[in-house]
Amino acid sequence: MPFQPFAGYPRDRGPTVIRVTRLNGEQFALNPDLIERVEAHPDTVAFLVDGTKYVVRESVDEVLQEIREYRAGILATSYEMDRGEYRGVSTAEAPTELSSVVPFPSREER
Repeated sequence: MPFQPFAGYPRDRGPTVIRVTRLNGEQFALNPDLIERVEAHPDTVAFLVDGTKYVVRESVDEVLQEIREYRAGILATSYEMDRGEYRGVSTAEAPTELSSVVPFPSREER
């Protein structure tokens, strides 16, 4: 069965976690910033920076692909913010108070 990315978050904002599956089929979320390494022993094991180990059903390549997509989303959002194109919340979901997100000045303003 192909790996399914964590559904439930809009792709334009992206999730703050990746979803992986335990060997018993239970899915759970992992913060990819806390993953130190991923190895195959022959099962895939994700080692976190605090020493916690998780055995997951996905292959090393699938976990690494999810981490790459997660980080690419961060870079894409940063690029949008730099260009003044970032729209974090739709107008229907927008809070009544002002946002604390301030776009970077354009290259001409620097």
